[in-house]
Amino acid sequence: MEDPPTEIPAIIHALTQSPPSQQRRTIETYFAPNASFIHPFCRTGSFEGSRWLIWCIYRWYKILSPRIELCVESVAYDKRNLLLYVTISQTFAIFFIPFYRPHARLTTVLQLVELPPPPLSPAPQTPPQSSLKPEPKYYILSQNDLYQVDQFVKFLSPLGLATLVVLVGQFFATFVCVLGALAGWPVSWVEENLNIRGSGRERLEEEVLEERERRMVGAKIQVEG
Repeated sequence: MEDPPTEIPAIIHALTQSPPSQQRRTIETYFAPNASFIHPFCRTGSFEGSRWLIWCIYRWYKILSPRIELCVESVAYDKRNLLLYVTISQTFAIFFIPFYRPHARLTTVLQLVELPPPPLSPAPQTPPQSSLKPEPKYYILSQNDLYQVDQFVKFLSPLGLATLVVLVGQFFATFVCVLGALAGWPVSWVEENLNIRGSGRERLEEEVLEERERRMVGAKIQVEG
């Protein structure tokens, strides 16, 4: 990839909605040879040739659901850390469970790596142009699919019972948090009125000043440049 945030939606659609040959070609083109894959139901690890396992996962994904409806809702790019955050919604129809089409949302975190492209052989009877250096490209080093619990359990319970259990459990946990906050008010009072308050506030002020200084230095460098 030369422009990851612009190219990634088309890559995701090719991975999930293309014929087998194009799907494999996409993985071999955009994933590093030692790329890893993490999902609530499987993972590959990272080693030389682990990209082949990713192809097997995507192939089984398409076998389970030959027709997948997918939408890339948003893309955020952390250029400094070479991270792509992609929010996706999909409708997954398992072929052996008729009339069941769970709709789930997830955030995929893609760790990129910058590598030089493969060297190109000069054309016959054409002297190599040493002054022209190929631009480095970005490849996917790892893919981490992050689902909320109530989303990935949709694939486990066709009747929606697992989703209901998760929702009830989450609301119960919120109720426990309310009871804990009320019962633990003495701890809050101590934190608010003793030295913990001062140290926390001083730490926050120091962080704000440091961030302000970094921005001023950055702005100064841009002006001088």
